[in-house]
Amino acid sequence: MEKRIAILATNGFEESELNSPLEALKNEGFEVDVVSLSKENIRSWTDGNWGESFKVDKTLDQISAKDYNALVLPGGVINPDLLRVEERALIFIRDFFKQSKPVAAICHAAWSLISAEVVDGRTMTSYPSIRKDLENAGALWIDKEVVVDEALVTSRNPGDLKAFNAKLIEEIKEGKHEYQTA
Repeated sequence: MEKRIAILATNGFEESELNSPLEALKNEGFEVDVVSLSKENIRSWTDGNWGESFKVDKTLDQISAKDYNALVLPGGVINPDLLRVEERALIFIRDFFKQSKPVAAICHAAWSLISAEVVDGRTMTSYPSIRKDLENAGALWIDKEVVVDEALVTSRNPGDLKAFNAKLIEEIKEGKHEYQTA
């Protein structure tokens, strides 16, 4: 069965945190769409400056979570800060959780998960500076290169991408998970 993965991003995403999972997922034979708020190319952030522009395959208005087997959220500081105030993005993220599908977030991408209100009771990691944000939203934060909690895969930074990609692929192959609800 063919797997289709969405990578949700907008301007200011950490370039390696989109590129590396995109390449790993395509190498597994998965179909991958870069999804954004509008059809215009989105620009990455790398080494403290603007980086490459990336083609957007689909907009949030064109698709829904039911069209995909999993969701990837790259970090960077600007990208999740823009996404977490966009209701269409938050609904898209929430729907993956409602449908028990794998979600992977790295670095500052956890901000979007906090705003989507899906972290309460979860064990997670992130970039260290947003530890308190996650804890205040009800998550248990631990400092590990990759943490998996019922198909939610989280990592801290680009240095964790190898482990992040491996766990992401493992969770996608496992498929839907039944989440515990309080």
